[in-house]
Amino acid sequence: MSDPVGPVGPFEPPYYAVVFTSVLAEGGQGYGETGERMDELVAAVPGFLGAESARTPGGVGITVGYFRDEDAIRAWQSDPEHRAAQRRGREEWYESYAVHVAKVERSYGYVRG
Repeated sequence: MSDPVGPVGPFEPPYYAVVFTSVLAEGGQGYGETGERMDELVAAVPGFLGAESARTPGGVGITVGYFRDEDAIRAWQSDPEHRAAQRRGREEWYESYAVHVAKVERSYGYVRG
């Protein structure tokens, strides 16, 4: 989902960051495959800028998706396969999760070399 060499962005503000923080439940059959499919689907959403993910050995994960505008976020939220994965996540994969949506007003970065 993210560049293996570094973070995505920065992008020209304003844009939006959707932060999904989760705790995995035991088991998780099909979680990885569904995640890969979600990566494919979200990449096709007009206005999707990129995403980064990290997970601790204890199962806490954070994914940040970057979107140009709220229309792009709504398009992703309403995708039928994404909605089905959300339902499955509540039923099977997650002990808990939180979603935070923020408008980014400043963005900058650094790359050596």
